Amino acid sequence: MSGVYDNQADIYLDARPTYPSDWYSKLAALSHRHNLAWDAGTGNGQAAIGIAEHYERVVATDVSETMLNLGKPHPKVTYHHTPSTMTEDEMVDLIGGGESSVDLITVATAVHWFDLPRFYAVANRLLRKPGGIIAVWSYNNDMVVSPEFDSLMARFNAETLPYFKFPECQYFLDGYKTLTFPFESVGLGSEGKPIELEMKKTMSFEGLLRILRSWSAVGAAKEKGVDLLSDNVVKELETAWGGSELVRTIVYKTFMLAGTVR
Repeated sequence: MSGVYDNQADIYLDARPTYPSDWYSKLAALSHRHNLAWDAGTGNGQAAIGIAEHYERVVATDVSETMLNLGKPHPKVTYHHTPSTMTEDEMVDLIGGGESSVDLITVATAVHWFDLPRFYAVANRLLRKPGGIIAVWSYNNDMVVSPEFDSLMARFNAETLPYFKFPECQYFLDGYKTLTFPFESVGLGSEGKPIELEMKKTMSFEGLLRILRSWSAVGAAKEKGVDLLSDNVVKELETAWGGSELVRTIVYKTFMLAGTVR
């Protein structure tokens, strides 16, 4: 979905935790060959750069030109703008290898915005048969810091729910348990049963506030005259955090689905 995070692209990308390198190693070990990978919804290319350690060439695509302008350069990664008007045939041609040529397809924290039937149709055409792997993963608003802080965040999350503007948000709020994923399991989650993982990010309290203020639900609430991050709420969160000067590690609960063409 183009433009969802365009207005706050810098904040959004800074807020993302770093995907662990062993995820890419596990996915690479599952694919039969390591010639070509496609990272769809690449954003600033974080996953594409990680994948490039294991594949000869990575094509990274996104509907957002704003996000692509923040793409990290890498000799093995090429970035392409893919507007929603592109046809399936154009997408297949763009990736460069033709049908049954892609060894790994990844979508990091983005597939819930896609036109899923269209994306899966393209993925089925592009994935190498046999041995091509597709993996999608994301995280939601659940953060683990400390018992005191976590209880406050749980309350805050509950208060944001009515203000999520896009129905697609339900996919990541549900931990991808309701996401359609028509592929054969390879041992890293399956449709309705995503594998649960963790990611960590160290940040200051001010960094946390920047993340929370970038949430679409917080902005939508403000448009309706509701300040979810009022002075009182911020003060409560700060106290539970341990003070504005403290740097802490947040654990993001993450979920992944991986498979191959049936």
